[in-house]
Amino acid sequence: MPALASLLPPQIAPFVLLIASNVFMTFAWYGHLKFKSAPLFLVIVTSWGIAFFEYCLAVPANRLGSEVYSAAQLKTAQEVITLVVFAVFSALYLKEPLGWNHLVGFAFIAAGAYFIFHKF
Repeated sequence: MPALASLLPPQIAPFVLLIASNVFMTFAWYGHLKFKSAPLFLVIVTSWGIAFFEYCLAVPANRLGSEVYSAAQLKTAQEVITLVVFAVFSALYLKEPLGWNHLVGFAFIAAGAYFIFHKF
């Protein structure tokens, strides 16, 4: 995937990589919730293995992104992407519906992202 990122414009590549990395990390952190009877040690080792691939995508995303965006902008993008990926994961994989209060909270975070990326 990082090789593919070099084919994308530098303004877009970090976001593509961050989305992919967040899919891995969300499964690493929350995927095991469907398997609560699995031994905790096995869950930790499996999650760590999944997280390795997240790092293989997140580190290049931030390295490439730092050429175009500030660290604060990259971190903000990471948090917004994390919430979007988690919302989809929660609804589709965990079958936990999102309520209006979740959407309002996400909207406030998106508003914060606007202020981080907007030049005043």
